[in-house]
Amino acid sequence: MSTVLFDTPGPKARARHNTLTVVAGVLALAVLALVLWKLWREGEFEAELWEDLSEPNIWRAIWQGLQATLAAAVSGIVLSVIYGGLFAVARLSDHAVIRFPARVIIEFFRAVPLLLLIMFVYFGLDLGLYWSLVVALMLYNGSVLAEVFRAGIQAVPRGQTEAALSVGMRKNQVMRLVLLPQAVSIMLPAIISQCVIVLKDTALGLIISYRDLVAEAQGIAEFVDHAIVPLTIAALIFIAINYALSKLAVYVERKFSQRGHTSATKLDDRFDPALNPGQGGAGG
Repeated sequence: MSTVLFDTPGPKARARHNTLTVVAGVLALAVLALVLWKLWREGEFEAELWEDLSEPNIWRAIWQGLQATLAAAVSGIVLSVIYGGLFAVARLSDHAVIRFPARVIIEFFRAVPLLLLIMFVYFGLDLGLYWSLVVALMLYNGSVLAEVFRAGIQAVPRGQTEAALSVGMRKNQVMRLVLLPQAVSIMLPAIISQCVIVLKDTALGLIISYRDLVAEAQGIAEFVDHAIVPLTIAALIFIAINYALSKLAVYVERKFSQRGHTSATKLDDRFDPALNPGQGGAGG
């Protein structure tokens, strides 16, 4: 059984992957140990450095920063998915007047670094901090998702399009009812991975002084004159959210796979002569 992105590795490949995983794990632990040792030598783990975290204002600032991060991330994700879906369909249009501009827009916003895009939107459109960040996230990540959607749509067997057209469905119906649902299920891991990237990209709002979690952590670090603890808390929060999203991706992908398998099994059973003798061949 193969996945969307690569074939299932054989015994030798699995053994090689396991060896590389162990080596990478050992190196990562060595680097982590070195970092912790240097921090300990510099007194970064002294008890008094952590006492400031008992201040309620600090945790209130972290909570406000987390809310700002999630608000920008959720809006950016929703708009990126809508933007990506629309431009993927436009990119596959039979009309050059639609297809060519969509391609130019997608390639342009994929090529511009997100940090510069945030600054261009903020200073050029004057939308305010929140919407400047959200619009920039939408333009960049939506363009990436447009290519993801396009790849997913093109991965659906062409025979399904031909079969849908043969029964009288219009092209927009084929796209909306046949291709897009299957493309989403095929590319769901990549879509959710891009959503994780949107969440992490909200930290770039710091360049326009958007008060997200990272900005609040930086402000706390200046207040307590100690950067490691606030930034570590912010990093742990990001890790927890991203881990939850990755688990959600696995869960949703499994649900989609089970639903597809169940539907296929029911369809096979329906036309199985052994289970339905009356639907056999010409002699049945």
